[in-house]
Amino acid sequence: MTAPPGTLPPLAGGAHGAEAMRPLLDTVLDALRTGAEERGGPLPAGGPEPLAARVRAALGDVLPTKGTGDHEALRTLVHTLAAGAADPADPLCAAHLHCPPLAAAAAADLAASALNPSLDSWDQAPAASAIEALVTRALAAEFYDTPHADALVTTGGTEANQLALLLARERHGPRLTVLHGANAHHSIPRAAWLLGLRPATALPTPAGTLDPADLAQALAATPGPVLVTATAGTTDAGLIDPLHRIADLCDRYRADLHIDAAYGGLLTLSPRHRHKVAGLERAASLTVDLHKLGWQPVAAGLLAVPDTALLAPLAHQADYLNATDDTEAGLPDLLGRSLRTTRRPDALKIATTLRSLGRDGLTRLIDHTCALAQHLAERLDVHPGFVLHAPPTLTTVLFRPTHADDTQVATLRRALLHEGRAVLGRTRADGRLWLKATLLNPHTTAADLDNLIALLEGSTHR
Repeated sequence: MTAPPGTLPPLAGGAHGAEAMRPLLDTVLDALRTGAEERGGPLPAGGPEPLAARVRAALGDVLPTKGTGDHEALRTLVHTLAAGAADPADPLCAAHLHCPPLAAAAAADLAASALNPSLDSWDQAPAASAIEALVTRALAAEFYDTPHADALVTTGGTEANQLALLLARERHGPRLTVLHGANAHHSIPRAAWLLGLRPATALPTPAGTLDPADLAQALAATPGPVLVTATAGTTDAGLIDPLHRIADLCDRYRADLHIDAAYGGLLTLSPRHRHKVAGLERAASLTVDLHKLGWQPVAAGLLAVPDTALLAPLAHQADYLNATDDTEAGLPDLLGRSLRTTRRPDALKIATTLRSLGRDGLTRLIDHTCALAQHLAERLDVHPGFVLHAPPTLTTVLFRPTHADDTQVATLRRALLHEGRAVLGRTRADGRLWLKATLLNPHTTAADLDNLIALLEGSTHR
């Protein structure tokens, strides 16, 4: 019901905020449940146009003259969102590097939204800024065994990669050349363009990873300064470049090294899998995402560096946020911790997860998810109806029906989407189109994967 005339809607913070939100949360949780029940699968059936029509019908007048009240608005919109979601918590929603967030992390994110601190000045975020400082230093120390390792919180790999190139440009000047493999994330060449650098040079990666021989040839032919970007977890296949050999070449040719480990970086926590990312510590900068193999709500990215002094080019002064006398008096200067001004306390959900699960808990999730990918690959490899591209390095499995051509593979994927039965990705490798299962849901079971294979097997026989 609407608020009585003359009253104001309640706020999320303050002394009475929690009690104002409590009944609203019941409405939200009920709507999440009823929306998921209506959806009945990994995504809504019917495709884009019917879904858009249902959303239009549910919303009606987006800005009505008279409001419908908090509960009705939440019930309608949250139900509509959930019913129309591609839900990464469903075992058959496995297309992208888009994880199902942990419940504790999402609950912490609610607290961040309720209090709404902004980490552009200490007086807007006293506790949040202290939490962020502790979390970033602790996580940076997982990658760099150096006295002053540090990290910035970013919105994800794209922002972190842009910051890495910006810092390299500030170290070496605008004549910096960026070398990267064709397997690199698209944000690398885009960042070079955005920063006014010469076009980045892409080196061929026919086997999926950067070949040190090709890199050595390119470094020998490229006048400095040079930034080499390597990848630890490609978006297409989850492959990892030979990091130590690349770092050796960078040392020999006096090139800087940035490693985009948005996908694979957290393997460093796992004794079973950390050998795959050996060499991360040799990078001048490192991208890591916790909204992939860290199970955080978007956004939760990091740019880590071996020494906080490397972040000095980001220093910036705006008198209303970090006046010199305030800084000299001991108020922390937060403005150089990001190119953004207003930004959320994303470190809170990360800190909550680290405290809740600990190193052992996160390692179990990582190891289990990697094992799921291995199980799926093994099942596909012995199945006569499918061709496995290669054993998985991380949690991405590429495969295709044995006798299908590229058009049939694409059509099969879209049919599953339109029917609301499964969400699988697609990518090209070895000149052919492959289906891509990106497994990031630790609650997925071997039986769920067997069901996926049976679903695909039935779809290819229609």
